[in-house]
Amino acid sequence: MCGICGWVDFRGHLDQQRETLDAMCETMACRGPDAGGTSFHRNAALAHRRLAIIDLPGGNQPMTTETPDGKVSLVYSGEAYNFTELRSELRTRGHRFDTDSDTEVVLNGYLEWGEGIAERLNGMYAFAIWDARSDKLVLVRDRMGIKPLYYYPTEHGVLFGSEPKAILANPLAEKVVGADGLREMFAMTKKPGHAVWSGMAEVEPGTVLTVDRDGTHQHTYWKLEAREHTADAAETSDRVRELLDDIVARQLISDVPRCVLLSGGLDSSVITALAAKQLESSGERVRSFAVDFLGQTENFVADSLRDTPDGPYVHDVAQHVSSQHRDIVLDPRTLADPAVRRAAVAARDIPLGLGDMDNSLYLLFKSIREHSTVALSGESADEIFGGYKWFFDQRAREADTFPWLAALGEEHTGGESVLDPALAKSLDLPGYVDAEYRNAVRDLPELAGESSFERKMREMNYLHLTRFVRMLLDRKDRMSMAVGLEVRVPFCDHRLVEYVFNAPWSLKTHDGREKSLLRRATSDVLPRSVSERVKSPYPSTQDPNYAAELQRQSKELLTANDPAVDLLNGEWLRRIVDHPAEQVDTNMRNALERLLDVSIWMQQHNPAIKV
Repeated sequence: MCGICGWVDFRGHLDQQRETLDAMCETMACRGPDAGGTSFHRNAALAHRRLAIIDLPGGNQPMTTETPDGKVSLVYSGEAYNFTELRSELRTRGHRFDTDSDTEVVLNGYLEWGEGIAERLNGMYAFAIWDARSDKLVLVRDRMGIKPLYYYPTEHGVLFGSEPKAILANPLAEKVVGADGLREMFAMTKKPGHAVWSGMAEVEPGTVLTVDRDGTHQHTYWKLEAREHTADAAETSDRVRELLDDIVARQLISDVPRCVLLSGGLDSSVITALAAKQLESSGERVRSFAVDFLGQTENFVADSLRDTPDGPYVHDVAQHVSSQHRDIVLDPRTLADPAVRRAAVAARDIPLGLGDMDNSLYLLFKSIREHSTVALSGESADEIFGGYKWFFDQRAREADTFPWLAALGEEHTGGESVLDPALAKSLDLPGYVDAEYRNAVRDLPELAGESSFERKMREMNYLHLTRFVRMLLDRKDRMSMAVGLEVRVPFCDHRLVEYVFNAPWSLKTHDGREKSLLRRATSDVLPRSVSERVKSPYPSTQDPNYAAELQRQSKELLTANDPAVDLLNGEWLRRIVDHPAEQVDTNMRNALERLLDVSIWMQQHNPAIKV
């Protein structure tokens, strides 16, 4: 895992900027608590924070190799799950290895195949290579965008980092948020390549970006493509299971303690059960962790998103696979603790207003880190297999916009209603969302002869895999790395994504239910209660005491005329804080969460807002 950052300046003399590079690197100490290192070259400086997972004594970075034509240095974040096969192949080509780390495999792979190393990797990764042989920086990001990587062009080069905060620690980067940055914060979509901060950009998933004296260049080495699927239901199910067995086996490889995240839903239960089966062969029991809220199971009330509480299903799975299970139970006071919120907002770098769902994820990961360093997650199965309720909602299917926005609406997405009316008019979020939707569907891969219905369902899958899932993966990465926990996402293996993307909707839902293809492929390892459970998203507390604490904290900000209020609908917020706590609905609570998050974000970054 880890955090990377660096600075390229073609005027040279970066060896005089050690203090600045150290400051950039220090912002990511949480991503790599085990070690740190820097490397200086004539035109480049690289820095690394390490979370040791593979080859604990031998994987320190930056990693540099000498060639007859100059040095090549690498800073690397993530995991290459096929590094043992690649190392064997490279040895046959004459490469020698001094460590057992995947980092050295990537570095030697670059020496052998150049930028083509990206196409040979299976994993989650973001890395930077300074190639002094041609004075070139190479930035590479994994296919699905599991690991983040940002860059900021300067007059004489570029800054880069795993997180915006690393770049913003350099005086060359201005802390400015413009109209598009605000739109990204409130629109609940993810524009590829876009960063909230003006002048900053994201290396897009599946992309290699190079910077040399002639400027910045990029090429896409992977994207979703439409291909004919000829396998029948049984063959398709068997292939999905074959892939999952291989993926889980690969992603369990670790030299440090590992575990699984278990929510009691189909996705996490599949990963838990398959991991338990893999580990059983070596006499090991899988560890599982779940988040829950005090009194949630006993007092649960079904709503439009969640039909059942998670607790009973979590325990069914844990008992079924004999896992070493632990519930992380959170109370309203802990969830609403301003210190927890500050940590969550700092981790994400942006105030998205997810409140208790961000705070609880942070606390869950923090608790897990006391026992394990690596966790496997069921994240992204809904996007791949079509698991959300709106995949079956005719209104969402026919909507001329992103389906989750059509299905969830203002109540759950927060949108422009929470903004100051004048600012909302200026930003025109509906227009921004519409333009982004048009851009997204313009790139939709098409298959000749596909029916209009199948094409529409392909579009829905495509939008989730290229827009929606990237928001979730970013959230997962930031929250986990904030406490030094590596979270792996088996469902994001590109082989599985490619295969299921091209399976017809009729196979994905052959029994009329969500994720029936995944259910059929794995039902033999699951308890029936979970195999038949209806989709339930990440949990949120229903305790009115949490809403009451949000009201109390928000009232303090409103009374003090906090700068965040200028961005938001102050008149509406003042009404909400005096509303009976037990009657605070989802929309109201989202507004309060936004206020608190924006206030903290502005305190942490002191951004210049230029609309």
